Amino acid sequence: MHMAYEDEAQLYSCLQDLFGRVEADIPQATDSLLKSKLCIRFNIADPSAMLMIDARKRPLQIEYGRSNNHKPDLDIAVTGEALHQILLGQLSLTKAVGSKKVKPTGPVWKVMALADLFYHAQTIYPDIAVARKLHV
Repeated sequence: MHMAYEDEAQLYSCLQDLFGRVEADIPQATDSLLKSKLCIRFNIADPSAMLMIDARKRPLQIEYGRSNNHKPDLDIAVTGEALHQILLGQLSLTKAVGSKKVKPTGPVWKVMALADLFYHAQTIYPDIAVARKLHV
């Protein structure tokens, strides 16, 4: 079982690149998340990392690392590998939740507020993955 990312620094830089491009190229990608007014925390394993997406107000805030102390509406446990597969479009969010590769704590149905963002991210992420020589 290989890891998608070598370490948390690589994971953060890929995600920063990804979300930066999504916001620049497809600003509407964050609309449904902003409508949901959710604050979602991703607890990522292999490598250990944390990502907070705060959609309670515009513009969407994305924080990388454990420095944040907001109380999220939804906590999502996911491995770096599963996140990588979802962003590549190899694993659907619904399947990931069904197979427990994505484990939400909180109102599970709210996970689908991320569907649009992930859908749009899948148009950009494969290029980032290839550029950074991640396995695809």
